[in-house]
Amino acid sequence: MTSQPTLSKAGSGHGGPHGSGEPGSGLQAGLKNRHLTMIAIGGVIGAGLFVGSSSGIATTGPGILLSYALVGTLVVLVMRMLGEMSAANPTSGSFSAHADRALGRWAGFSIGWLYWFFWVVVLAVEATAGATILEGWIPAVPQWGWALIVMVVLTATNLVSVGSYGEFEFWFAGIKVVAIGAFIVVGGLAIFGVLPGVDSDKAGVSNLTDHGGFLPHGPGAILTGVLLVVFSFMGSEIATLAAGESEDPQRAVTKSTNSIIWRIAVFYLGSILVVICLLPWNDPSIKDKGSYVAALDSLGIAHAGQIMNFIVLTSVLSCLNSGLYTASRMAFSLGERGDAPKAFARTTSRGVPMAAIVASVVFGFVAVFFNYKFPDSVFLFLVNSSGAVALFVWLVICFSQLRMRRIIQAEAPEKLVVKMWLYPYLTWATAGLIVFVLVYMLTDTEHDGRETVLLSLLVAAIVLAIAFVKEALAKRKPQQVTDGGEQDRDQAVTPR
Repeated sequence: MTSQPTLSKAGSGHGGPHGSGEPGSGLQAGLKNRHLTMIAIGGVIGAGLFVGSSSGIATTGPGILLSYALVGTLVVLVMRMLGEMSAANPTSGSFSAHADRALGRWAGFSIGWLYWFFWVVVLAVEATAGATILEGWIPAVPQWGWALIVMVVLTATNLVSVGSYGEFEFWFAGIKVVAIGAFIVVGGLAIFGVLPGVDSDKAGVSNLTDHGGFLPHGPGAILTGVLLVVFSFMGSEIATLAAGESEDPQRAVTKSTNSIIWRIAVFYLGSILVVICLLPWNDPSIKDKGSYVAALDSLGIAHAGQIMNFIVLTSVLSCLNSGLYTASRMAFSLGERGDAPKAFARTTSRGVPMAAIVASVVFGFVAVFFNYKFPDSVFLFLVNSSGAVALFVWLVICFSQLRMRRIIQAEAPEKLVVKMWLYPYLTWATAGLIVFVLVYMLTDTEHDGRETVLLSLLVAAIVLAIAFVKEALAKRKPQQVTDGGEQDRDQAVTPR
């Protein structure tokens, strides 16, 4: 019989459910409030926004705004649920630790390893993207050499201390925020014809409806757009993992959760609206150059392509930096709970889980190798089989919150400083929407949606099978009585 999960008591730290609190297990509160603020802001601005938005615009037209709004609403709701659980019990394991306590060890194990797998594959994708830009600037160094350099540099950063990760991410995120802010301001002035020295004959709010209407490909294109943009939102949950190593975890989670609405509204909807108003959605340059580069070029801004390459490179490095941090902290949490090698839960004197970082980056290096040697077979399988993990994570967060709310209310209601709206109805509605997106992806053969879901389900099934086998083997072992180390006779013959 499964015992009822319990909350960590006040004063016992903020660790995972099966171990001591983070301070006692080695992690240190090395992230400052300004680090957490920029990590939270930068977490929703991935390289996918700059690189992937062009295909969404070309496929959906101006209606891509509705696709972004729909996914943005979904992310806001999911992050509200995660914020509720993480504010009550901040931990480096975040949703994996919450699932462990709310749904069972199998859930925490499975979603934790799937999430780790997702991010180590992202390391390879982003390292290759960054290397492509750097090789264009300095061709004397081969692309694989640049990939190696950026991976080594950011690994070293993460190995120094959590503070060095926070400092790098502070500046990376700062550049992204300033860049998008400047783009929105400059683009907005051009749209209304008040930008000095710029005569953009294509710009105007009329671009939203003039070229075949707001939905030139029909309402169904909105859902296709959802499939194309949903994965660019992955990363918004990083702030809840990082909060476990901050000066004031509860305050950090609460602030991050409450600010997610305006962050998505400004950085995603705001910037995409500017792109569509600066250029007709069907302008060939959007697909050829990329949406943001094409928009800047339409204003006659010199070296627009190189400016955007620098911003994309910053986003890539930011994603690499945070991806390695996130993967290592998830591995640390799994190790702390006994779901990964114990070495993963050991830290250096600076509070750095070295084994977890090294293991994550080694897999990342292997994935980079596959990208260069077998890009259309092994690496494509890795990318597609991790593609739907974001949706799996969000679904697990929904089900975890449904049970965790009752647990928190029963044991420590004062910890409910962040509450999910209209519980439980909105939670069920969100879960239903996520399932709908997954089912709709199964009908998508044009953009590899079906293959992504099927391969991701295959990997998830394998991890789940391992989790259940592990749990079954653990139940066969006789329980040990902690006092005196003697074995209880009754428990020695009774399955756990």
